[in-house]
Amino acid sequence: MKKKKSLVIVESPTKAKTIKKILGDNFSVVSSMGHIIDLPQKKLGVDLEKGFEPEYVTLSGRQKTLASLKKEAKNKEAIYIATDPDREGEAIGWQLKERVFKKDDNILRVTFHEITPAAVNEAFKHPRDFDINMVEAQVGRRVLDRIVGYFLSPLLWKKIARGLSAGRVQSVALRLIIEREREIEKFIAKEYWEIEAELAKGGDSFVAKLNKISGEKAEIKAGPEAATICQEAQAEKFIVKDIKKSEKKRNPSAPFITSTMQQDAFNKLRFNANKTMFLAQQLYEGIDIGQDNPVGLITYMRTDSPRVAPEAINEVRDYIALSFGKEHLPDKPNYYKVKKLAQEAHEAIRPTFVSRHPESLKNFLTPDQHKLYTLIYNRFLSSQMKPAVYSIDTLDIEAGKYSFNASGSTLVFEGFLLAYKATEEEEGDGEALKKNKIPLLNKGEALELLKITPSQHFTKPPARYSDSSLIKALEEDGVGRPSTYAPIIYTLILRDYVRRIKGYFKPTELGFKVCDLLVEYFPKVLDIKFTALMEEQLDEIEEGRLKKLKVLEDFYAPFKVRLDFAQENIKKEVITSDKLCDLCGKPMIVKWGRRGKFLSCSGFPECKGSKSITSGVKCPQEGCGGELIERRSARGFFYGCSNFPKCRFVSRSLPENE
Repeated sequence: MKKKKSLVIVESPTKAKTIKKILGDNFSVVSSMGHIIDLPQKKLGVDLEKGFEPEYVTLSGRQKTLASLKKEAKNKEAIYIATDPDREGEAIGWQLKERVFKKDDNILRVTFHEITPAAVNEAFKHPRDFDINMVEAQVGRRVLDRIVGYFLSPLLWKKIARGLSAGRVQSVALRLIIEREREIEKFIAKEYWEIEAELAKGGDSFVAKLNKISGEKAEIKAGPEAATICQEAQAEKFIVKDIKKSEKKRNPSAPFITSTMQQDAFNKLRFNANKTMFLAQQLYEGIDIGQDNPVGLITYMRTDSPRVAPEAINEVRDYIALSFGKEHLPDKPNYYKVKKLAQEAHEAIRPTFVSRHPESLKNFLTPDQHKLYTLIYNRFLSSQMKPAVYSIDTLDIEAGKYSFNASGSTLVFEGFLLAYKATEEEEGDGEALKKNKIPLLNKGEALELLKITPSQHFTKPPARYSDSSLIKALEEDGVGRPSTYAPIIYTLILRDYVRRIKGYFKPTELGFKVCDLLVEYFPKVLDIKFTALMEEQLDEIEEGRLKKLKVLEDFYAPFKVRLDFAQENIKKEVITSDKLCDLCGKPMIVKWGRRGKFLSCSGFPECKGSKSITSGVKCPQEGCGGELIERRSARGFFYGCSNFPKCRFVSRSLPENE
């Protein structure tokens, strides 16, 4: 009698194709294409009176997929749910088990952190039951997010404009960006001066900086003062007062977790968080590398644990000894601290096989896939190598009452830097130290002054957040989780609450309005510490230390009080302009729409007169006479002429001279 096949369900067609090749003909592998069952889109979908019970429905347009899965499940030996090994994957699988398949179907859960023959086959040898705590944690997050979004968004419609949205974690990220922008706006630059002396001994020159005057820290606030100091110091003898030699070790960084991969991909490759996750998903799910079937090249890309499987550590240590020499290999493997409440069952992001060097895959990967794979590969390699060692020379030099300081460094042992170069941001002052070579000197030795130079500087405001620095701030504050960083940023840009300008986030006027309204009426929801506490509580539900119902009840009671107050007190904001409606002559008021601000007749809906708000900048086309208006397309924002379609001038930015 022919043996029945088993059914395997994964999220994506690529993952299905990769796994099918591994499992062979006894398994039928199909894709659910992500969520099939979720909360309804047009109502709350949570029963607030009955323990916050979610009301799940089949998503619009997914009926065919659902019917196909039911058909595939007929006459199968077993049904294996092989969705991603995180909360969301567990919840997707659980919903299929509970709401799609029959109770007597043999439904099993399998998880793996890399799509390789060894990992997949091992997982199928040890299937397990669903982790109900994991499912409960994900349902808790989903219900919390739905309550916040469902009740807060209409308040934004009432006060500002229809179609706006508020999210629990997204709004906290917006607050960080807004607060940083306000710091920048308030910032007043202060002038200060630095003085550098170029000194020499026997043909070798180096630079020393003025650091003290009469034993006190040098603080020079104006040019004339700097000029006087230079004049006085030039008349003095420059004598070596003290010489210190030291050794500095620079340790390798841990292999990537989601947040550090997103940060490094931005810093080194200028990839935004969404692009990084899209590429990482492709590398994880499988790439055709000329072996008749796709191969998973990296481990699972949503993780907060730097843990590495023992067999992977053994493999990389052998590779390091062979490729770089045993002198670059530490006696014992490097282990990295797992942060509080990280999912330790997860692994760091690493190549599935160290033997697959980035160069050997160049012809099979797109340029961007190759760049990210190389970054992941080199970071993992370097994480199991010895520290780099620098020799540091520090000099104290006296010129009368003026004290100068000079430092220089020499790399004496490359260690992990052979595999992974740090960015200048990571190195700090390291680059400047390397360039300043200190010659061999003795205490009390006189130095030749080649030149002394004052330089004017101004204090700088804090930088706007980038993908990298925002993710780092969210992670440090305990806000969000590996799966949420990229969607948070994507949503803020999609809603036009912030714009990415040259890689940095600038909040829009709409972003300010939304944030200020939410902070005023819902200070707790927008509080960073409170949001971090909610994340910890969701983690504790997963650990089995807290019950979902208690977390939801504790959140909802005070939230409902604030909600009732806001619903009673929020009034529509009306901003009247100095323009009159061309159709009826009534004053026009400022409104917000999907494409930004515009002028609408105050007689709406009786009169439907409207106008665009121009930038006030004249169209550069000769003889046009129109003004430039900010418009939005599928590709983003641009400026077009108010005389369109007669004038078709477009530009990504306003003309420089304006």
